Amino acid sequence: MRLSKLSLAMAIALGAGFCADAMALDLYVDSKTKQIFAEPGPGRTKLGAFEKVEENATKKIEAETQAQKTEIDKIKQDLELKTNELKALDEHIVANRETKAKNDEKWFNKINVRGYTQLRYNQKLTGDDIAGDPELKSVGDSSIGNNSSFSLRRVRLVFSGDINDYISLYLQPDFATTNGDLHFAQLRDAYADLAFDKAHEYRIRAGQSKVPFGWENLQSSQNRLTLDRDDALNSAVPSERDLGLFAYWSPSDVQKLWKDLAKKNLKTSGDYGVLGVGVYNGQGVNKVEANDNLYLVAHSTYPFDLGFMGLRGQVVEIGADAMSGRFNKSGSAYCYNCLPTATTTNKSAPTTRDNSEDRVGVHAVLFPQPFGLQAEWNWGAGSTLNPVANRIERQNLNGGYVQAMYKVDDVFGTKGTMIPYVKWQTYDGAWKGNANAPRVSVDEIEAGVEYQINKALELTVAYSTMSRTNIADVTKADYLKQASGDMIRTQLQFNY
Repeated sequence: MRLSKLSLAMAIALGAGFCADAMALDLYVDSKTKQIFAEPGPGRTKLGAFEKVEENATKKIEAETQAQKTEIDKIKQDLELKTNELKALDEHIVANRETKAKNDEKWFNKINVRGYTQLRYNQKLTGDDIAGDPELKSVGDSSIGNNSSFSLRRVRLVFSGDINDYISLYLQPDFATTNGDLHFAQLRDAYADLAFDKAHEYRIRAGQSKVPFGWENLQSSQNRLTLDRDDALNSAVPSERDLGLFAYWSPSDVQKLWKDLAKKNLKTSGDYGVLGVGVYNGQGVNKVEANDNLYLVAHSTYPFDLGFMGLRGQVVEIGADAMSGRFNKSGSAYCYNCLPTATTTNKSAPTTRDNSEDRVGVHAVLFPQPFGLQAEWNWGAGSTLNPVANRIERQNLNGGYVQAMYKVDDVFGTKGTMIPYVKWQTYDGAWKGNANAPRVSVDEIEAGVEYQINKALELTVAYSTMSRTNIADVTKADYLKQASGDMIRTQLQFNY
């Protein structure tokens, strides 16, 4: 007799009735009769232990169901907690975004602050420092002279930033101005750029700013290689600044090229437009207007990438400028023979015949990669003192400079940069920024090296041999006398 599934199930059910309280039942089968027994015996083989399926399965399902329900309830609680946390985080982010947006609308949160300080020391090697001889002085550095050593040439702070996409602010005071005593604060720049597009290709500069005449004049003293600007171009706009309106056009591709040059630590003149025109008072920085006439100025410059000539990465910048106006001073400013000196007595101030001024200038710059050249020249005529006739009259002027330099990166195994240079300059013409607009003769050679130790610190050491007209003090006997000398000049610059 074969054991069927049905008989096996019936045997399990019967066995379960005898041991309902047992967890499992052992069953045996007779090897001959194939009958199922609950007890062992002769000829019986154990089939195994069997449980009551219905009851245990139900209990197991119920236990699993309860466990799942408990787990689901826990997951629901966790989800609810996470949902609340995410909601709070979203509200926090939105609140911060709104707060930041409100703060960004405040102009003072968009202003950047930077600056630099220049400490100088000049040591005369030879020159006219004998009593009675004319004293060697320079209009570019008042610390050049007898009984002079350390001086602060510039102590500048610059506040700048974009008020919005179309208006930018620039404010620069200098705390090293001298007026008898040392270190007075003086306003150098105070202007706003009013752009007509977000790329700032077209903009108007309103306020006190640099007059766009020349190339080195526009270059920041923080970036300029030589210690002082050349006299020939700087005489057109002493202190480089005036009060007026200037319009500039700077195409985006040129803006990018200038920025790329600056990233290479090359000294550009800044963005004063490929083309620029303007009107300004013409009396000089921080001076009251003295006539109803305005100066006119036009500026042009363009940097050419010489890659098309096979000179990959080389850039040359070429341009020209022009200016015209009337430079008036009060009668007391013209006093060549009106003050007592060692050789004169009280006389009337020189008569003014013509205060008009007209100039044109050209410039060309090959940025040092590694060798560089820089040159500027200007010609014109302007109000000039005639000491013989004791009058201010229109006289011709001309002068400029040529400069060569070589850029060496990673000097002494560091990231520092060293730029040796040599500069020759000459000028024959009026210095209208001084009393009487005296005529000066300048001839100077300067050879030096600038060591950019890092972004925060620069050291410049130079040797200068110069011949200059002394125009420092109209009351002294060496006024308008020619002085010459050699000196070592040093400057330590801190950038911050």
